[in-house]
Amino acid sequence: MTRERHHRDARFQEVLLTAEGRAAAEDLDRRSREAVTGLLAKVPRNELGRLREALATARHALTGPADPEVRMRGLEPGDLGWIVQRHGALYAREFGWNAEFEALVARIVGEFGAGHDPARERAWIAELDGRPVGSVMCVRDERPDTARLRLLLVEPEARGRRLGEWLVRTCVDFAREAGYRDLVLWTNDVLTSARRIYEGAGFKLIAEKPHRGYGSPLVGQDWRLALRGSAHD
Repeated sequence: MTRERHHRDARFQEVLLTAEGRAAAEDLDRRSREAVTGLLAKVPRNELGRLREALATARHALTGPADPEVRMRGLEPGDLGWIVQRHGALYAREFGWNAEFEALVARIVGEFGAGHDPARERAWIAELDGRPVGSVMCVRDERPDTARLRLLLVEPEARGRRLGEWLVRTCVDFAREAGYRDLVLWTNDVLTSARRIYEGAGFKLIAEKPHRGYGSPLVGQDWRLALRGSAHD
């Protein structure tokens, strides 16, 4: 460590690390990272969520509330049940949809959970400060060159952070990398926020038809996105 008179104010001194000091600091930092990595490797995967929550609680207790952390991840145990429960509760509260909708979500989730090809089908969870607040799925459609976006959801507490756009973009990027030619989806006209996200991502409305579903008169809509740069183009 060296001390030098400040170049602008002689009343102060600058304390600088020597080359040896920087090397020692880098070595300590490396050892610290290795120690933390070793500790985390011993934690069972199904306990990582609890660990994050516990660390967040400790951080808040010591330093006060911090800006919530937002991240995207794959599925973990319990997520499929959460997707069904939150779709059922949220759509009932916001649109008055009945149990038919929750049953539909349960069938979609059940089929995905019973067997899917990870190279061609995937699901994601958006987290806010360690809590799940959003979901989306990319599954194979009837045509082998077409994927389908399903079960987009963002909790009210997380809206305004563009998580819906992030979820859709993640699904689009995966479908393109998986080699699909088209990505399609079906939604209803009352879901105006979701439709704006789809339009922003480049989806085009290709058909719509009135129907009565989930206890409400609705207009179902089919949307399609041509995946440029796919393996088929």
